[in-house]
Amino acid sequence: MSREEALSYLKQHLTNKNLVNHSIAVEKIMVALAQHFGEDEKLWSLAGLLHDIDYDQTAKSPEEHSKIGADQLAEQGFSEELVYAVRVHNHAHGLPRLSVLDKALYAADPLSGLIVAGALIHPSKKLAPLTAEFMLKRFGEKAFARGANREAIATCSEIGLSLEEFIAIGLVAMQEHAEEIGL
Repeated sequence: MSREEALSYLKQHLTNKNLVNHSIAVEKIMVALAQHFGEDEKLWSLAGLLHDIDYDQTAKSPEEHSKIGADQLAEQGFSEELVYAVRVHNHAHGLPRLSVLDKALYAADPLSGLIVAGALIHPSKKLAPLTAEFMLKRFGEKAFARGANREAIATCSEIGLSLEEFIAIGLVAMQEHAEEIGL
């Protein structure tokens, strides 16, 4: 499936524009991480883009989130590697994150939310003026962006990145695609 086809497929299953924008943001972070690690950019892009494909179905039953989506992606013929990464990005299942892809997606998902929250508190409501230092400071503020799971973001160490490096990679990736993300 091409990126364009995957985006169309995503939009058929996610009706909330903010969730679509979140999925695009995670996709862009994943592409930047794939480039950083010399991994398969298309695979990582699709994993990021489609990781929340089942959210409309599972919003009221978070214990099912990512199980339904992973099964749906498997039925569509996506690789086992992508399907497993989508399945394990929800910590509620208690499944081990085995590959670098699994670990990157798990950490990138909440990072996008933290960065979006940073943009929304800025007077411009844009990503452009944000810096990694600003986001790192906000990361340390427990009252800021409570929904962004700090423990999950900090697992970036499992892929060999410091928190500072990870935030910088994610922020730049999102800034480069700010218009598509809506910020």
